[in-house]
Amino acid sequence: MIKSITSLTFCVLFALGVSAQKQGDWYIGAGDIANKAWTEWSVAPTVGYGVTENFMVGLNVSQEDSIADVALDIHARYFWKGYFAYIETSGLNTENLSYGLGKMFTFHKGIYVDPKVVYNATAKTTNLMLGVGLKF
Repeated sequence: MIKSITSLTFCVLFALGVSAQKQGDWYIGAGDIANKAWTEWSVAPTVGYGVTENFMVGLNVSQEDSIADVALDIHARYFWKGYFAYIETSGLNTENLSYGLGKMFTFHKGIYVDPKVVYNATAKTTNLMLGVGLKF
């Protein structure tokens, strides 16, 4: 059922799409900085690539306590009228999906901030997330 909803969502977004980003743009960021206490901040590098003018795919590397806790997460964004729909798999497992909506604000020389509201289907929680990075 979740796969059907995900497929339908992406089909609708592709049908309604309007150019918002450039094809070939690279995104390098620091992942989510909103859900952590300042004493628990860690670096979770994120790399993304603009496959088309409206669709970006990316990879996030996160680590908690040891090298054994390293996780690779794949995410995708579909841009539409300045906003984006977001989907992520946690730990490369399609059962750990997160869905969200957000907006990317680009500042001087490609610095961006991307607040988003994300629903984690496994934990059944909704979180406000904030990413920062560079777009070039």
